[in-house]
Amino acid sequence: MTNRLALFERKEIRKIWHKEEWYFSVVDIIAVLTDSPTPRQYWGKVKDREFVELELSPIWVQLKLPSKDGKNYETDCVNTEGAFRIIQSIPSKKAEPFKLWLAKTGYERMQEIENPELAQQRMKEIFKSKGYSDEWIEKRVRGIAIRDELTDEWGKRGAQTKKEYTILTAEIAKATFGMTPSEYKKFKGLQKENLRDHMDDLELILTMLGEATTTRFTRDRDSKEFPNLKKDANDGGEVAGSTRKNIEQKLGKSVVSSDNFLEKPEEHKRLENSKKNSRNLNI
Repeated sequence: MTNRLALFERKEIRKIWHKEEWYFSVVDIIAVLTDSPTPRQYWGKVKDREFVELELSPIWVQLKLPSKDGKNYETDCVNTEGAFRIIQSIPSKKAEPFKLWLAKTGYERMQEIENPELAQQRMKEIFKSKGYSDEWIEKRVRGIAIRDELTDEWGKRGAQTKKEYTILTAEIAKATFGMTPSEYKKFKGLQKENLRDHMDDLELILTMLGEATTTRFTRDRDSKEFPNLKKDANDGGEVAGSTRKNIEQKLGKSVVSSDNFLEKPEEHKRLENSKKNSRNLNI
């Protein structure tokens, strides 16, 4: 399953790829359609009225989605057909635009399955709209590919639960940066945000190095089962950690930064505009 965050009129709608189609958070849909300050309670009343009183079969399933505290919780989710059913149950001026948005989202996913490069392009456009530089975006996209390659390898070799993936990831990060991802997020003052979206170039490169090296160790050693994968993760992280320490020794300062993208969006935009102006002058 793949988690993603969608936007409709600047409002976040959590979604997850499940059983070969998108499933959307019902509470988030309610929030968009009604602007209710208590969408969870609103959804509870809709459920009681539409499904309990009329004795209809539930159209939702519970899937784990990230919450504001950064943890994943069982959440009522519906596919596109179910979302249309909910829309019909709620009087809202936003119903028709939301229907079009749902249809477009489903169509784009089908395009991405046929041509994965489209998914990358759309991802780049989202990062670009947030003010990230082209150079940073290329590193971030490459990092996602390296991460996917590693987790695929873990899955083939015995990692099964989310907890095991979390431990393995933490093992690499601890050896690379001296902090687990959760500790690193606190260090940067982040909560529900994605840690890697708030790393600078060197932090991203070191993260990629740790994960790519771990993948190489796992394959070359033909490691299987969690204890061996954990050793590979630690060894891969130590390679990246040694590189970090060497860089820090030459620089005379720490590579590990408490800065995050949220704190300096205007500065990032200013630097990107400056680069564009320089390129234009050199034409």
